[in-house]
Amino acid sequence: MATYSIDDLSRREILRMSAVLGIASAASNRPAIAQTAGQRTPEQILGPFYPLKPLGQNADLTKVPGRPGRAAGLVLNVVGRVLNLKGEPVRNAKVEIWQANTHGRYTHPGDHNPVPLDSNFEGSALLTTNNDGRYRFKTIKPAAYPAGPNRMRPAHIHFQVSGRQDRLVTQMYFEGDPYLEPDRFFQTALEQKDLLVAKLLQPTSEMEPESKLVEFNIVLNAG
Repeated sequence: MATYSIDDLSRREILRMSAVLGIASAASNRPAIAQTAGQRTPEQILGPFYPLKPLGQNADLTKVPGRPGRAAGLVLNVVGRVLNLKGEPVRNAKVEIWQANTHGRYTHPGDHNPVPLDSNFEGSALLTTNNDGRYRFKTIKPAAYPAGPNRMRPAHIHFQVSGRQDRLVTQMYFEGDPYLEPDRFFQTALEQKDLLVAKLLQPTSEMEPESKLVEFNIVLNAG
């Protein structure tokens, strides 16, 4: 059974997001599935900033339970499916996500980037796919950040997906990021790099007008 926390998503928002998923599916999901079926999503590094504390089951990362404010940055409505190589949905897959904030800093004691932390953004969650293999969450667009002398990591969101048989660690990047091509980790995907790059799409009428819609499907071997 799928589990999405409603602590910070009202029933109305959840219904709207469900409608959005239907619209996205009708408009673009078939081509996306056709593109990804038979191609496993490339692995990427786990990175040093995997959350140290348990991940909350909260599908709205733009708010922190118990705090009145909201995270700074461009709001993203991320939707997608977890599939196997046959294009079949992977039900009840565990989807762990974590990311930097709009300034390029993680809520992690090991991140010493001098840019500001955001007290209204913890940047991580644990989700579960439904019977169609779907997941969804609301977040903000992360920023690129320095990863060494004269080296920047492109903006990205980390994913660790665990099915019944497979586990995949990967990252979702953003189309048009100037730091993509020089990034050595992104380049390890070789000819499959496009499978890791998502587009910022215009929101539907049910979404916040200034937000963006992002679709990112993930393919495991067997599920």
